[in-house]
Amino acid sequence: MNGATHLLATDLDGTLVGDRAGLKELLDFYEQQPYDVGLIYITGRHLASARQLIADEGLPIPQALVTDVGTEIYTGTNFLKDENWEAHLMDDWAPEQVETLAKTIDGLTPQDLPVTSRRSYHVTDAQAVEQLRNLLEAKKVPHKLIFSGGKDLDILPSNSGKGQALRYLLERHGISDAKLLVAGDSGNDLEMLTLGFPSVIVGNAQPELKTHEDHPLIFRANRHCAGGIYEAWNHFHVD
Repeated sequence: MNGATHLLATDLDGTLVGDRAGLKELLDFYEQQPYDVGLIYITGRHLASARQLIADEGLPIPQALVTDVGTEIYTGTNFLKDENWEAHLMDDWAPEQVETLAKTIDGLTPQDLPVTSRRSYHVTDAQAVEQLRNLLEAKKVPHKLIFSGGKDLDILPSNSGKGQALRYLLERHGISDAKLLVAGDSGNDLEMLTLGFPSVIVGNAQPELKTHEDHPLIFRANRHCAGGIYEAWNHFHVD
């Protein structure tokens, strides 16, 4: 990844993945370019689930894989965990306190995940999200709360998230000056879409992104999934 001149940092489900014809068009387009496009996948899935999706969809192996809504980072073809990132997040992470407070609120069902770096819930009553937010703040529990798609709630370490993870990767590998496109479709992508890099909200985005304020560096695609990424790449990075 060091020395990359062009990068795509993209969510997977509903963004890069979801329209196989559009995906083939995008990947074929990248193959035809005189430059290499480095890939960073940034997903809410955990590692095993993300790797299975990559295999099932025949996706190129990325230079970096960010999982669990930005709480874990893996690099290289063997997906080696970035231990420095993990240590950075754990200083003030108190998952037991999050669990204890969440159990007092109706409308939240814990997701069974093989990681300790986040606590995630299925939401059946949107009021429960604000109740938990208020409790976490009242008890001064360090956290980052992300509600997306009207049904998924993630409580993360305060220094994590998709945007923080992407910024860390760019700085750690000295590639902040690369021609970058960031792509997403839901609320948990908002942090990385608003870092100040060229970004695309794909045409099939969730309502929370469709209503987000306009910005010159945020392109609103008409096409869905990878087709929207293709639109935005040609908008921002025609050489």
